[in-house]
Amino acid sequence: MNFSFWETDSWFSNIDYCIVGSGITGLNCALKLKEASPNSKVLLLEKGMLPEGASTKNAGFACFGSISEILEDLKTHSRQEVVQLCENRKKGLELLRNNLGDDIIDYQEKGGYELFTESDAELYQECLNRIPEINDLLKEVFQGDVFEIAENKFGFRKIQPKLIFNRFEGQIDTGKMMSALVKKAIEKGIRILNGVEVRSFNQSKQGVNIDTSKFSLESKKLIIATNGFASRLGIEEVKPARAQVLITEPIKNIPFKGTFHLDKGYYYFRNIGERVLFGGGRNLDFKTEETDVTGLTNLVQDKLKELLQTCILPETDFEIQQSWSGIMGVGAQKKPIVKELSKNIYCGVRLGGMGIAIGSLVGKEIAELALRS
Repeated sequence: MNFSFWETDSWFSNIDYCIVGSGITGLNCALKLKEASPNSKVLLLEKGMLPEGASTKNAGFACFGSISEILEDLKTHSRQEVVQLCENRKKGLELLRNNLGDDIIDYQEKGGYELFTESDAELYQECLNRIPEINDLLKEVFQGDVFEIAENKFGFRKIQPKLIFNRFEGQIDTGKMMSALVKKAIEKGIRILNGVEVRSFNQSKQGVNIDTSKFSLESKKLIIATNGFASRLGIEEVKPARAQVLITEPIKNIPFKGTFHLDKGYYYFRNIGERVLFGGGRNLDFKTEETDVTGLTNLVQDKLKELLQTCILPETDFEIQQSWSGIMGVGAQKKPIVKELSKNIYCGVRLGGMGIAIGSLVGKEIAELALRS
């Protein structure tokens, strides 16, 4: 690259913290570092024109898990671990809202609903039966009952008779959230370079040598916050998971407002004003969707359209405006990985599809770890 002295001196010299990934986690990490160490030089490297993972491509759910997801987690986690997961998601959402403000991110707490398909009769009955147990489990986190039975007042078809309602869930505008985070970072003097992919790194006497698609540089400390792309940088505990999404053209007299989960959270939909956003379906073909390459498949897109037509909007004409996909980071456990990989190298990854809920908290935690050591 043909850098001038001024560019080298201002952008690439004496870097205290280099962060890989400018999504929710990376930006919150950078802001925490500058808050604790105002004179430090913080540089964010982002391989995409916009954050390429899930931060700008998610559904905008301010949620912490449907009852069927929580019951599923109890099969692989202890009760206390599940409580901790929900508590961290609640704390993360509070941190996000406090940092940016509800008006800025267009936070709306309309509640969340879970629907059950006709073929899910056994799961449906189990969820209904275990509402008191799960409410008791989460009472210490929410100081009240979380789940209750609700009527299907929205005209959904081909589902079980009742819905399960969670009054604590909400929705945000993802675009406004990320724009506000970027603006705040720039105002604090944090440098962000887009279109720069980190390919490798190694320790040096002074810190960490970092090789990118455009240049090489050195930083005292390196923080990996790429989540869905973490395996590219050698973090094997994180597997990519592609999520496909579509959105309709505006619909007159849209029959519902709020956030909705279906089929253990593998499908999810919400209103965005007068539009319906609908995503999910990776459970149709886990192998194909375990990829960090964005793209769409007919299998998933056709299923989303079919469910929209037969279940969610059975008496409403609609047109699809656009479709897209994002990359999440998942693993055998739901707990995020926040740790020192080696001297001066750290990571905050494996957000498990809950980036909005825990991205702010993970960013804060990884910054605190890097500041301590």
